[in-house]
Amino acid sequence: MEKLSLNEIVKVTNAETNFTENIFFEGVTTDSRKISQGVLFVALKGEKFNGETFAQDALNKGAAAVLVSKTAPNFDGVTLKVDDTLTAYQQIAKSWRERFQIPVVAITGSNGKTTTKDLTAAVLSALGKVCKTSANFNNEIGVPMTLLEIDETHKAAVVEIGMRGLHQIENLAQYVKPNIGIVINVNETHIEILGSIENIARAKGELVQAIQSGGTVILNADNFYTAEMKKLANTGVKILTYGIDNAADLTAENISTNGNATNFILKYGGESYNFEVPIIGRHNVSNALAAIAAGLSVGLSIEEIQRGISNLVATKMRLEIIQRKNFTIVNDAYNASPASMQAALKTVAEIYSGRKIAVLGDMLELGAISEKVHRAVGQQLVENNFETLIAFGELGKFIAAGAKDAGLKNIFTVDTHEDAAQKILEIVQAGDTVLFKASHGMHLEKILELI
Repeated sequence: MEKLSLNEIVKVTNAETNFTENIFFEGVTTDSRKISQGVLFVALKGEKFNGETFAQDALNKGAAAVLVSKTAPNFDGVTLKVDDTLTAYQQIAKSWRERFQIPVVAITGSNGKTTTKDLTAAVLSALGKVCKTSANFNNEIGVPMTLLEIDETHKAAVVEIGMRGLHQIENLAQYVKPNIGIVINVNETHIEILGSIENIARAKGELVQAIQSGGTVILNADNFYTAEMKKLANTGVKILTYGIDNAADLTAENISTNGNATNFILKYGGESYNFEVPIIGRHNVSNALAAIAAGLSVGLSIEEIQRGISNLVATKMRLEIIQRKNFTIVNDAYNASPASMQAALKTVAEIYSGRKIAVLGDMLELGAISEKVHRAVGQQLVENNFETLIAFGELGKFIAAGAKDAGLKNIFTVDTHEDAAQKILEIVQAGDTVLFKASHGMHLEKILELI
């Protein structure tokens, strides 16, 4: 595969350069700590950082060139100067992605994106090697990073697209150029930023509008807002729907848990198929249906999809089961929203029969509804027969208040990771199940490290 060249980058970014000969790059990086011989270093800027500070160091370490803003000083080495380095980075990623005629699946939703990405990549592994978003690198920097990782060995790509405002998905999709778009759900996540659930739906719907004729849009029929998005699809786009509760093209029945796996019967095209997915939770059956729909969209047989999904490599801290000597940890602390919090509580209640302890922390970015939804989680603890709550963080205190109002007796509020770990070790008994769940910014994994 031909490499990215200086001439191509000048062309797609309209860069000015101090070098007249063509150069071919071994790769592109925005991280000065990951400089290797022959790469292009793109110096991004943010409120708290300026990559141009490390540009000369990158050249000294072996970078073939640096891409900086036009206001940057001159450096001793090949330099490209542009109006905006982030825009240029995205333009480079778009140019690179356009070289590959492979299926590209883009996934968005209020919650469940990362798990659905992992499931979809597993399904598409039946085609061969799949490039997928690492962790949740789904923003204006992470998406181009994923696109630049595609190479000639990949047979498909799965790109997670996040959203922090209107037009962001629209902007990112023009670089991704997906053939298949999956919208999982719309709920209150990011309501602090967008103000209403209708605005969140409008933002997520931008992915549907980005899929061009000949492509496929996959929508969750169980979510009102996503189900309505079929009206946004362009002419010539195929629509596939999936659901557990509502009528859809793909549905799941007879859902049951078997150890760390979930079994269900897929109903599709008038036929029934047995599936086993190596992940727990009814909501993850819904995510699996989206992934299966993506597999069908690229022409895979049901047998190939069944084989592929068994290869699931799930991102850690997503209903991750950790067996300790005499108790079980369910680590779902990767992130949290009201919907995913409710799903986690329900999943643990359905699967584990012993005493259940919840270690719950703040759900962030919920604005004016924060107190109400945190109190509701406290009530859901009682509804799902949890015996004990350890509440962490300022908003966690509202979970504690809601649980107390609902009649829960064993409630502990803690202010530090160390206090939480100490309390768990004090109260945990043989046969207990301990659920960890909060927004990523609460770093509940630090508590796990301590116990």
